[in-house]
Amino acid sequence: LHLKNVTVSLSGQYECSFATYPYGTKAAKIQLIVKAEEEQHHVKEVQLNQTLEIPCLEDTTSQNLSNYPLKWLVGENGRKEELVTKEPSCPAVYRNSSELYGQRVRLGLNNALKIFPTKIMDDGKVFSCHVVYHPERVKKSSTTMRIFGK
Repeated sequence: LHLKNVTVSLSGQYECSFATYPYGTKAAKIQLIVKAEEEQHHVKEVQLNQTLEIPCLEDTTSQNLSNYPLKWLVGENGRKEELVTKEPSCPAVYRNSSELYGQRVRLGLNNALKIFPTKIMDDGKVFSCHVVYHPERVKKSSTTMRIFGK
């Protein structure tokens, strides 16, 4: 059985049966569970001029993200801009096309995004991490930054 364009509605039990001679009918069953892509979303509050560190996938402690390609993006009002890309066993590639973040972002431990110093124009920006753990599957986590003064 080969399924294309798999959706959640295809979840269920599938059975294959065939006749054999002289033993009779043979059958096998398999339970298919199709999970929807989930995107985690968080809000982080940080003081002006401080360092903000955003984990890539907060609830993914058991997986080693260094085995998968990932990228960090920043967005606002539906517009997204790539900040950093990381391929397995390669150094991170920083996209300095952004005047706003060119020298202020670095990848930290476990591919967390470090932003220093935070600025007032960072307020409301959405930073998202995309991990390609399968050629057709991407895990996403996004974090909205909230800046406050002292």
